Amino acid sequence: MDFEKRLGRLEEIVLKMEKGDLALEESLKLFEEGVKLSRDCHKQLNEAETKVKKLIGLDAQGKPITEDFTPEEA
Repeated sequence: MDFEKRLGRLEEIVLKMEKGDLALEESLKLFEEGVKLSRDCHKQLNEAETKVKKLIGLDAQGKPITEDFTPEEA
């Protein structure tokens, strides 16, 4: 499942649980699914973050000069 689908499903789960009309068993099942989806999304975001490069300029041949992105700079 891709990131957008995971996030969409997580949003569905939150909306269902916020209504408060689910049986305990169903609430627990959805909670467990939500925790797994949240962890998967967080992991995928962390992996994507490590791939992000920050453009800092161009070299003499016009090729981009990059350096690793650090969240503190955002």
